[in-house]
Amino acid sequence: MAEKWFQVGKIVNTHGIRGEVRVVSVTDFPDERYKRGNRLYIFQKDKEPVEVIVKSHRIHKNFDLLSFEGYDSINEVEPFKGSDIKVPESQLGSLDEGEYYFHEIIGCSVYTEDGDELGIINEILTPGANDVWVVKRIGKKDLLIPYIEDVVKHIDVKEKRVIIFPMEGLLDK
Repeated sequence: MAEKWFQVGKIVNTHGIRGEVRVVSVTDFPDERYKRGNRLYIFQKDKEPVEVIVKSHRIHKNFDLLSFEGYDSINEVEPFKGSDIKVPESQLGSLDEGEYYFHEIIGCSVYTEDGDELGIINEILTPGANDVWVVKRIGKKDLLIPYIEDVVKHIDVKEKRVIIFPMEGLLDK
């Protein structure tokens, strides 16, 4: 069976002349994923994935800046612009109970405790204190669900189903 891949970021540009790339991350754990020595795979259109080893990671203006071992100049990383950064399923660690990877939550249907279907989670925002799940609804504005115990009551990632308690004002939009 072929290896299953999970996207952790997208290289949107180079940064400086020493081989750093600017990454928009979609990973749950950037500090862990981009740790020095970790292996990442760069997927360029119509090419075999390129394995790279993280040399450095820092944050600059809401971007993750990465450099890779053996890629020391802008000319060497320029071809990576627009590429996806992925990791194989074998690199995903196990999580504690009540913790989930983004890919497990995105795509879940959201229901109220009364059984009313609200929509499907299509994005996760990470503004700070807690994650916010963006629920795409038909004919209505997106619903923003804070991932807190008072709201999210049950998660079944196998069935792709989330049950929430709609706090006052949450569904009024």
